[in-house]
Amino acid sequence: MAKVRGENGARLSRRAVLQGAVIAGVAGIGAPLVLHGIGGARAATPIKLTWNANSICTVAVPVAAQRGHFEKHGLKVELINFGGSTDQLLEAIATGKADAGVGMALRWLKPLEQGFDVKLTAGIHGGCMRLLGSKAAGITDLKSLRGKTVAVSDMAAPDKNFFSILLQQNGIDPIKDVEWRQYPADLLGLAVQKGEAQALAAGDPIAWLTQRKFDLAEVATNLIGEYQHRSCCVLGVRGSLVKQDRATATALTRALLEAGGWVAHHPDEAAGVFSQYSTASVADLAAMLRSHTHHHHPVGTDFKGEIARYADELKLVQVIKPGTNSDKFAERVYADVLS
Repeated sequence: MAKVRGENGARLSRRAVLQGAVIAGVAGIGAPLVLHGIGGARAATPIKLTWNANSICTVAVPVAAQRGHFEKHGLKVELINFGGSTDQLLEAIATGKADAGVGMALRWLKPLEQGFDVKLTAGIHGGCMRLLGSKAAGITDLKSLRGKTVAVSDMAAPDKNFFSILLQQNGIDPIKDVEWRQYPADLLGLAVQKGEAQALAAGDPIAWLTQRKFDLAEVATNLIGEYQHRSCCVLGVRGSLVKQDRATATALTRALLEAGGWVAHHPDEAAGVFSQYSTASVADLAAMLRSHTHHHHPVGTDFKGEIARYADELKLVQVIKPGTNSDKFAERVYADVLS
């Protein structure tokens, strides 16, 4: 770990320098920033962070950029809006093309089981997935989906995985009793309207806007029952970065958790920040954020417990291997960078 010396000659850790940072310049990505340690100036640490600008669940990322949370923690963050597959995203992080990323736990856990060197450091928030049904087809609860078709945008999507788990828990085999059919995300509602599917599963903002446009019934969300205390969006950091520069992983995690806390208390302002990435109105975006749990961002034992429970549940729907030890898996993919 790099060291600097203070005026009294004492060696200061890089973390101490970060914690003693003073922000120079305006908040925002690429803003000029110099951190002033006792013994002189130190440039902010550059870091590449992948995110999905189409998903409002990642709102903490632009908030952290615009409001200076990254700079506060000594980071100069380059945001990469990643449009490829999750496997490609995780490979980009694992191989050093990016340093970290924000994404969905129920989409990431299978690739992590396969060995990608990416460590989860925190849950970011909960609640952003919705299962919507056709009122004309009588889809108002989970049991009414038996023998029906559900439209999804990706056969490995987190919403498909989550609602498969929920169906299994309610006595409906998500493989044998329900047909899943893939459509482009912007055509999910039309598929239901035309009767090609009787329900759809998606994340916000698409789910929120589609429900209102096509007057669909909300059958379930990922805040139902015990899941109201579960995170769905997580922060993953390159394993080698955690090992070689833990202070930077710590700084990034703290910055995003602080931003998420701000979102929870300022949904209208956060919606304004995210509005540049969405065609939805600020009022709609704010309503979505209020329906999520941006105050919920577990770390440590709580977060490992959530990962292990998800792993157990993904076994039920044949995503995670039945022989995988969920507790050991959670221990392997989690990195404690805050204690």
